[in-house]
Amino acid sequence: MERATKKAIRRFAIAGVVLFLGLVFLPLLTIFYLGCGLIDVMRNKRRDAMVFRKYFLGNGITTWLLSPLNLFVDLISYRNKGVYKHDDLPPEWREEVDQVLNVFREQKDTILTEIDESFEEGRRGMYVYEWYGKRKEHSVEALKRDYKYVKTIAVSVFSGKESTSFHYGPLRMTLRVLYNLTPVDTDQVYIQCGWEKHFWRDDPLYIFDDTLIHRSVNDYDARRFVVFMDIMRPTAHPVFLDKLIAGVSVLVERANAVFYKNWKMLRPGAKSTEPPAPHSEAA
Repeated sequence: MERATKKAIRRFAIAGVVLFLGLVFLPLLTIFYLGCGLIDVMRNKRRDAMVFRKYFLGNGITTWLLSPLNLFVDLISYRNKGVYKHDDLPPEWREEVDQVLNVFREQKDTILTEIDESFEEGRRGMYVYEWYGKRKEHSVEALKRDYKYVKTIAVSVFSGKESTSFHYGPLRMTLRVLYNLTPVDTDQVYIQCGWEKHFWRDDPLYIFDDTLIHRSVNDYDARRFVVFMDIMRPTAHPVFLDKLIAGVSVLVERANAVFYKNWKMLRPGAKSTEPPAPHSEAA
């Protein structure tokens, strides 16, 4: 029997035992989480076996456990479009996003040189300027300001022939904003959300809800540099949502090691460092 088949059987067996024990000893809580999970995963337009397996038995388990919180955030936020155009964002959100992206456009050569010096080799790197509202030490003065809606600023680096598997982000309090600094005229470099592929050659900007299943692909034999931002979900209650984001930021920072197993977390001006613990992906 193949290793993958044995692993799948083991996961289903463990899940069956956990579900049985939950229904016996904590029936209401178990039914509540099953209901929240089903509502949450059905938001995906792609609804094949892989989507459900990864959500309930794979890298989406954290998203499932956080589904009550995510569904609550949906109630206090504007309608979730899944994938957004630049003009879908409210003017105040667009202004901050553009301010950050303009810095990267204007200082691209300097920034990419600094990243290459820090990330000499490796599969994936994350060069961090700000993480959930906490500014890191760096030399880009134009990014050293207080943002109301932008919570994370980084650059995601993929080596050539490097991709993520399909995965889910954990929290829906933010939207993911990606901007490819080095687009090339090829269909080998793209991000896929559900069934839809977004080719960077067509548009360097992509904004989406990263709690939907997605993957990033770089089958081109060159490094791919993408500005990586998290922005507050558009909402009529920004003050409340901001406090909620601040409240979970400590949890998010501690979970970095879990969600960035295969990444080198890079500090501006320093050599790359491996994160200390297991599992996951990012765009």
